[in-house]
Amino acid sequence: METLPATTVSPSSSKSERRGRSSKYQSTSNKPSVVMAFFSCVAWLYVVGRLWQDAENRVILNNMLKKSYDQKPKVLTVDEKLVVFGCKDLERKIVETEMELTLAKSQGYLKSGSSSSGGKKRLLAVIGVYTGFGSHLRRNSFRGSWMPQGDALKKLEERGVVIRFVIGRSPNRGDSLDRKIDEEDRARNDFLILENHEEAQEELPKKVKFFFSAAVQNWDAEFYIKVDDNIDLDLEGLIGLLESRRGQDASYIGCMKSGEVVTEQGGQWYEPEWWKFGDEKSYFRHAAGSLIILSKNLAQYININSGSLKTYAFDDTSIGSWMIGVQATYIDDNRLCCSSIRQDKVCSVA
Repeated sequence: METLPATTVSPSSSKSERRGRSSKYQSTSNKPSVVMAFFSCVAWLYVVGRLWQDAENRVILNNMLKKSYDQKPKVLTVDEKLVVFGCKDLERKIVETEMELTLAKSQGYLKSGSSSSGGKKRLLAVIGVYTGFGSHLRRNSFRGSWMPQGDALKKLEERGVVIRFVIGRSPNRGDSLDRKIDEEDRARNDFLILENHEEAQEELPKKVKFFFSAAVQNWDAEFYIKVDDNIDLDLEGLIGLLESRRGQDASYIGCMKSGEVVTEQGGQWYEPEWWKFGDEKSYFRHAAGSLIILSKNLAQYININSGSLKTYAFDDTSIGSWMIGVQATYIDDNRLCCSSIRQDKVCSVA
């Protein structure tokens, strides 16, 4: 039986073989480490990038929230609410006080400095007789009949009665019409010139506001009287009537009337704003325009509120509309019906 030949390995070859196997094993085991390190770096970069992006998003979101917070209504604290309510309450009290002040002025409780300066005794009446630029002859007729002149006019004022012709200014300020009135006033001293009123037919309803305002500002009297330029007065009879009414506040005195509102354009007494007087088209109760008497506080009311008082086509209905809104006492006195046939009337149509 044959035996296989024996193989003999030298020590040097055995060492070389072990080194080769070790080197191959190390090379094989290093590859996963490199791959893991690579993926670790990638993961680290990814995490850092996300964190950076999240930080930017947080900044943007924070800015948006801040802007939204600034825009939304602020939630007030209790103290702040009390301040707001206190301001509103103060504002309400101021408005109420202003209304009460206006009411007090209108009722004559507050006087302007010019009204009672010098401690002068209150006059009985200021009578304003309407006139126009072309009414020179009629003025002279009044002066020659019931209206005193010169010293007699001064003595009447000492009794507490002031009479003045009432006129505005020409549409062409400073023209011959204005100059003639100024010359006549210097000679007679019996005019009340309304500097802010334009003397024109279409402006006539507004004239009554300017008259009562100017009269209150210039004289302190119990009564203020508007008289048309075609009315003769029984002066002593009127003074007696006024004396009997002295001390009666909020008095609206005259020949009271009402009537149909004229709606036909072009007709006499046409009222352009007729539709405001209701379906019946009837005027409210008011004193006839020939002669109207107002007590001190009612004249003051017109003076205070003249800028906002509405005027209609005629001054008597305009005054009547103003009296509806206040606590006026309507006094219908037939002696003031100038066109009546009463024997004791104090005025008549000239």
